[in-house]
Amino acid sequence: MPIKWSALRVIEAADMLEKHINAAVEPLECAREVAKATLEIPQLPQYVEQRINGLLGEIERAIGGSHSEPVGRLKAKLQSIRDSVPKDALEAEEKKGKYGKQPSLV
Repeated sequence: MPIKWSALRVIEAADMLEKHINAAVEPLECAREVAKATLEIPQLPQYVEQRINGLLGEIERAIGGSHSEPVGRLKAKLQSIRDSVPKDALEAEEKKGKYGKQPSLV
């Protein structure tokens, strides 16, 4: 049964999302480095250290880069969007698009 939505448009949207996510990764990596450097402040109270570690955990969950979150949730969710698109529907739509759109005769 053919799908009634555009698989190609979903993939194109995922590509756009990926560009925005990738643009956000670099500033978050900088924030991670600042947070790690903050942990090196001498005599840092444990309650402040815990909050910084919590922030580091959130950054790593979002963008990855740790042993527990090598990929990051943002990119994992993006991949799940791509994986949910039926490959045969995408291929059919791409093939149809190669030949252009023909105006309806009726």
